[in-house]
Amino acid sequence: MSAEPIMEPVMTQVDPIDLLNAIEKASPMPIRPEYIEGTVIVPPQPNDNHNDGAFKLAVQFFNAGFDLAGMGNGYRAANKDGGTMALLIPDFYVRRRKASELDESYRRAHKGWYPVDMISLVGEVTSSNHWTDTGPKLRTYAAAGVSVYVLVNREIRTAHCYTAPVLPDGEDPTKAYYDDETKVDLGDPLPLPSPYPTLDTAPFLKD
Repeated sequence: MSAEPIMEPVMTQVDPIDLLNAIEKASPMPIRPEYIEGTVIVPPQPNDNHNDGAFKLAVQFFNAGFDLAGMGNGYRAANKDGGTMALLIPDFYVRRRKASELDESYRRAHKGWYPVDMISLVGEVTSSNHWTDTGPKLRTYAAAGVSVYVLVNREIRTAHCYTAPVLPDGEDPTKAYYDDETKVDLGDPLPLPSPYPTLDTAPFLKD
């Protein structure tokens, strides 16, 4: 679908996890809202090319020996005070570890969200909400300390690998960024830092 995402600022006294649960329950159709930079975002429904391409990128990691590559889990990033900074559902990811008993306890305590430090690499494929993935999500992953952010921007037909996350003094997550970027045209191989494989971005040429 090409519909725009739904966005709603969150009242500070409301736990974002509870608010997202309420939105999901009230929706007449299945949705998976996220919480980024103080705003609830309901992403547009992705089309087949989005899902097919994201899956094929995840499979490339698995075929390269990264057994913990995957899709579908939601992750929570916390502020210094322990409050929820962000709730994110990446299109694909590589985990640092399989979920431990502690991780499962965390998930139960936070109503379905795993700790973001389980992730070593995260990937997003844009839909009509390309600005979310290129702005707020990029800053949020950097603020959360995710080492590698892979972005397929179908709007401008490029693929990016961001590394070296930086959270400047003051620790305002909206000021975080990645210090290094590799950019290629869609269809070209996207080099990733060791030990990850170079990614074939050709599946997105069908879009």
